[in-house]
Amino acid sequence: IGAGVRLPDVDLLVRTGGEQRLSDFLLWESAYAELYFVETMWPDFGAADLAVAVAAFHARERRFGGLPEAAAG
Repeated sequence: IGAGVRLPDVDLLVRTGGEQRLSDFLLWESAYAELYFVETMWPDFGAADLAVAVAAFHARERRFGGLPEAAAG
C-alpha cells in the first residue's frame, strides 16, 4: 500500500483451505478482526461461502479485546 494511503482495519478475515493460522498476513491490520476458517479451498470459495462467513460475522459479539458485557458490569 502506498505511503499516505489510510485504509480501515480489517473487520473479517476469511482463511480458506483448512489452515487455522494467519501466516503473518495483515498481522497488525487484523489485530481486532474476526477470524473465519473454512475447509473450502480458495478456487472453490464462492458467493454462498462468503454469505455464510458474513452471516457468522454478524452473529458474533465484537469486543475489540475487551470483556463480554456480562463480565464487565
